[in-house]
Amino acid sequence: MSNIVAIVGRPNVGKSTLFNRLTGERKAIVHEESGVTRDRHYGKSFWNGVEFSVIDTGGYVQGSDDIFEEEIRKQVVLALEECDVILFMVDNQVGLTDLEESITKILRKTEKPVFLIANKVDTNIQTYQMYEFERLGLGTPYPISSVSGAGTGDLLDEVVKKLKPEQAAEDENLPRIAIVGRPNVGKSSLLNAFTGEERNIVTPISGTTRDSINMRFNKFGYDFILTDTAGLRKKTKVQENVEFYSAMRSVRAIENSDVCILMLDAQDGVTAQDMNIFRLIQNNRRGVVVLINKWDLVEKETNTMKGFEQDIKKKFEPFSDVPVIFTSVTEKQRIHKALEAAMEVYENRTRHIPGATLNEIMLAEIEKYPPPSQKGKYIKIKYVSQLPTYAPTFAFYCNFPQYIKEPYKRYLENRLRENFKFTGVPIQVFVRKK
Repeated sequence: MSNIVAIVGRPNVGKSTLFNRLTGERKAIVHEESGVTRDRHYGKSFWNGVEFSVIDTGGYVQGSDDIFEEEIRKQVVLALEECDVILFMVDNQVGLTDLEESITKILRKTEKPVFLIANKVDTNIQTYQMYEFERLGLGTPYPISSVSGAGTGDLLDEVVKKLKPEQAAEDENLPRIAIVGRPNVGKSSLLNAFTGEERNIVTPISGTTRDSINMRFNKFGYDFILTDTAGLRKKTKVQENVEFYSAMRSVRAIENSDVCILMLDAQDGVTAQDMNIFRLIQNNRRGVVVLINKWDLVEKETNTMKGFEQDIKKKFEPFSDVPVIFTSVTEKQRIHKALEAAMEVYENRTRHIPGATLNEIMLAEIEKYPPPSQKGKYIKIKYVSQLPTYAPTFAFYCNFPQYIKEPYKRYLENRLRENFKFTGVPIQVFVRKK
């Protein structure tokens, strides 16, 4: 199971700067559409051989300290429930505030590891100021400067020690399929339609996280692990922040799956949050099947379905080679087609092409349309190999890799898709020096 580390604290203490430092330049969900403010607050970090996800909770709180004080407390509670380790950041230059004391009261109730971080400690003299925060009762703060990176290495050394080792899931050789999507698009109804008996026919698997339920699905000739992100217990003490909570459970479900069934509401079309989830799937290089639910409620003309599908794929560009299935879960229309498509995508994702076949076909495609010469240099691609990774990744070896630009890489990707059937699967193309 993937580990999640959350950065919490009041606004303007430097959470986003630390987040950017931990995740580097890798933005997990990036989309230029206006209103998608949450896309820069989830990312991957790697330290001492341990990979983990980082959530900047500040990205989900908008407004000034006083108006959103309650909102900040709410985020802390959610972070505690959904994450494995908490980084509680304070501003060493401002000193202790009432808001930090109220956040601490919440943090004391958890058994999860909490690291108190004093940010903006840039000189030895400033180190003495941070001892004021020991009054919070969370131990001596870790002094860091998130701008320069000072102290972050020592902090991360301790953080990764507290992360749970990656668990080998039971039945780990079975495909893992997750149902993901915004709240209220019909995820629970789809699960019940699949199982037919309100989940009673499937066996729970031990070691699952609290925020998703993993079940063995063994019917109709299929055998896989189905992850239901809708089967969540109700939060009694906290009024849910739907955006944040939905993002959290999507992160977990996507990272622990092979293929995601992304459910959209036909009446809403593709929303900014749907795009977030789609990019999250793509950047984690998971397979995807797009399921348009509530299709029975849409007024139709002759080419409504075709037009709707084209519109969706246009929004998903450049990764538009995805299966799109129109369904009504309540009417049980085409729901088994979704399972069929998910298993096909799983096969596409695990496909390995023999080296001789790959080179014969792809070198012929390259000969038809060779890379354009740059600065008088003639670029010659000599051979191609599929790398031994968990998702389709190809290396093209040539004399001047630095001159092969993104449009030509897309050409190579499209030819791979045409010739070897990678529908529903993100492909990575690397160009290397021979």
